[in-house]
Amino acid sequence: MHLANQVLDGNIRAAARLMRDIDDTRPQAIDELKLLYPHTGKTYIIGVTGPPGAGKSTLVDQLTETFRKQGKKVGVVAIDPTSPFTGGAILGDRIRMSRHADDAGVFIRSLATRGALGGLSRSTSDVALVMDGLGMDVVIIETVGVGQDEVDIVKAAHTTCVVMVPGLGDDIQAIKAGILEIGDVFVVNKADREGADRTARELENMLEMRKSVEGSWSPKVLRTVAQSGKGIEELVGEIVAHKEYLFSSGTISDFLRERNERNFLEILRDNLFKKAMTFVEQDGGLSRVLDRIGTHETDPYSAAEKIMSKILGAAVEQ
Repeated sequence: MHLANQVLDGNIRAAARLMRDIDDTRPQAIDELKLLYPHTGKTYIIGVTGPPGAGKSTLVDQLTETFRKQGKKVGVVAIDPTSPFTGGAILGDRIRMSRHADDAGVFIRSLATRGALGGLSRSTSDVALVMDGLGMDVVIIETVGVGQDEVDIVKAAHTTCVVMVPGLGDDIQAIKAGILEIGDVFVVNKADREGADRTARELENMLEMRKSVEGSWSPKVLRTVAQSGKGIEELVGEIVAHKEYLFSSGTISDFLRERNERNFLEILRDNLFKKAMTFVEQDGGLSRVLDRIGTHETDPYSAAEKIMSKILGAAVEQ
């Protein structure tokens, strides 16, 4: 039986194996995803992003507990920094959520960034797709926490929660990072610390200055203390409110179309690059091209065009 069919039957081991194959970019994983895709689209995806030290992992842990109390199955994709030695994830987030390890209704998967910018691993969306097929009602994606480049989460999540914390220069960070444009819910975590009210006010002021279309979603700024669970119920309520807005306003259709376009173009770009590299690396071709560019016998633009013409020519012949 295909792994995809086992995943649809609720087999956790099969899901874990498929996620491993996806993260290791094994070719057979693509065939499994093709089988899985028609049966997906039911899971609601929540993104949690923000600077390092904002308490994202603890917040995700509390969100998971709250959704479980509501009877929902929860998947967590925790993007961890890549180990410089093994290339794998350091697994810090997974350790902090270890209290859910024995809960059959929770599936936690850590992914390494593998050098990807934007706060997400390349395989994030595909791993979330497997969790969708596994029957998870909610999937929470926690980004790595790199800061200003962390905007790719909007490509994957229905609702994006931006987590800030007092004392880290959050006002400047928010402006520089373009965070205001990606957040559906803003959270000032560790709100029991000095300066939390000031941080919340500055965020609210910046949101008020943001141009918005009439009838569009207006993000709120919430205060939480994830360590104690304070404000988590209100945060879940706001996430649910945003979900209801997406569906009642019809905005969900535009969101899904944009997400599908991004995913398709990303897959197409990756496949074209792999195909191009196959041509370039034949018989030491890459070295020859670089030598010719280095001696100015050709330029990189013409060299790239030549490779593309070979790819197109081969496609026509097939």
